[in-house]
Amino acid sequence: MESLSSWIIIRRLRWPFLVIVVTFAISILGMVLIPGQDDQGNVYHLNFFDAFYFVSYMASTIGFGESPYAFTYTQKLWVSFNIYLTVIGWFYGIGTIVALMQDEVLHKELARAAFKKAVRKIREPFVLILGYNNATKELIRKLSEQNMRMVVLDRDQQAINALILENYHPHIPAYSADVLESEILELAGIRSKNCHSVVMLFENDEKNTRLALICKHMNKHTELIVRSSSSQNNDFLKGIGVNHVENPFEVISQRLYLSLRAPNLWLLEMWVYGHILKIKRREVLPEGRYIIYGYGRMGRALENGLKKADIDYTFIDARETSLNLPPNSKSELYKEDEIEEKLMNADIQNAALIIAGTRDDLINLAVIALAKKHNPDIYTISRENEMKDMHIFQAARVQRHYVLEQIIVDKAYNYLAMPLANIFIGMLRDYDDIWGKNLVERIIAKMGERAMLCEKQIDEASAYAAFNELQKETKITIGMLKHRREDYILENTLIFLMVLRDNKPMLLPDNNFEIRIGDKMLIVCDEESREDLEYIVENYYELHYVMQGYEK
Repeated sequence: MESLSSWIIIRRLRWPFLVIVVTFAISILGMVLIPGQDDQGNVYHLNFFDAFYFVSYMASTIGFGESPYAFTYTQKLWVSFNIYLTVIGWFYGIGTIVALMQDEVLHKELARAAFKKAVRKIREPFVLILGYNNATKELIRKLSEQNMRMVVLDRDQQAINALILENYHPHIPAYSADVLESEILELAGIRSKNCHSVVMLFENDEKNTRLALICKHMNKHTELIVRSSSSQNNDFLKGIGVNHVENPFEVISQRLYLSLRAPNLWLLEMWVYGHILKIKRREVLPEGRYIIYGYGRMGRALENGLKKADIDYTFIDARETSLNLPPNSKSELYKEDEIEEKLMNADIQNAALIIAGTRDDLINLAVIALAKKHNPDIYTISRENEMKDMHIFQAARVQRHYVLEQIIVDKAYNYLAMPLANIFIGMLRDYDDIWGKNLVERIIAKMGERAMLCEKQIDEASAYAAFNELQKETKITIGMLKHRREDYILENTLIFLMVLRDNKPMLLPDNNFEIRIGDKMLIVCDEESREDLEYIVENYYELHYVMQGYEK
């Protein structure tokens, strides 16, 4: 539907405009018909232009004098009447305009028209983000640093206002409306060929699923990134063709298992998300019996990881049992002594580790504090539902905390900005910890504990020189790309971690591996070597030097 702003303005100003026209017409007609006198005493009639000119400044300013000659008493009497007549008309018109400027419907339509225009002006691929919450706010910040184009929808106007105040560059078109309406999604450009991905990270699984179905129907080619909290919902979303389904509880379960049985693989996964390539002392999980407080979605997911790791564990049901609560209450806000009693019944004194996994961050903090009270040496892990509580958990000295929103943000960001990194993480499950240890040691030996990751695609846009040489069927190997521009004999500190060719990943290709057009490469690097590689694949002369060993 086209914007109704013009129709609203015309409809609201119709009567004020008619009132002003009628008052002007009466005033002008009277001035033309009433005889006056010129400076010689002869009878003089104003023409329509003179009458219109006089009434125009009389009605708006009530001043400037009598024109073209001094008026007779009859004319002055008519002018006096018209002053009040036209002022009433102007007041009515001005009052209507002021009211129109404050009209919420008009503001909404103007915002809608501006949003639609801004979306249509986007000529490059963009990401449609549904909902502006803590998770998507962090995602938008990270994507904006990569200069990615985005469009945002949220039902809350205050949230949209907060996004606009961030003043991102490039500009992010944002609009307040119900994201479940297909008309609004179409307005946001979901049918556009430039709509690369749609992100839906609401906590409500039902809402995410409904949105996924709508979006899949409206544009079957766009990639969907959906948050899910249950294995059943995961299977359904994958069944309807959703590209990327992320369940934070399954991620936590997998990471817990890797921490226990394959710490080097865990380290590699965490390194992809910014962790240094070193396992800190406080990150080593102890052996012994584990207690998990809360058997909800997270508890059920953790159970799979603990069973796989062959760990003895005890679950504490966190649901309220107090008789003082109303029937069918789902509240988890109960007294401190009830939490303490449950921990004591689970033999907290002899446990090696406690996981506080409820959906309430304050309860999780209370569980950690009470567990330390009875077992000062216990290892503590806590679930954090929102990123805004992160500083509180750090102050509580929790050894490890899983922030659900941060996990989802990291996954979604990699899908959009570093898709090969997520593929690499998925492949880690096919290898053992010895393989992971060898890779960690190799990276550290070459680039240290703070090595970077970058991605490179061999196409005309990002590797112009290499693309054109490969079109000529020139042989280019990974070993050639490792040479330094300053000295052919020396190699840059690069490790080609993975090459994706025809959607088939190949880990750790050797120096003789020949690259092809369309290859996507995940590379371990530092800032200097990354810059060297950029020059080599883009510039004919640099590429010739590393291929032949002499300058062209």
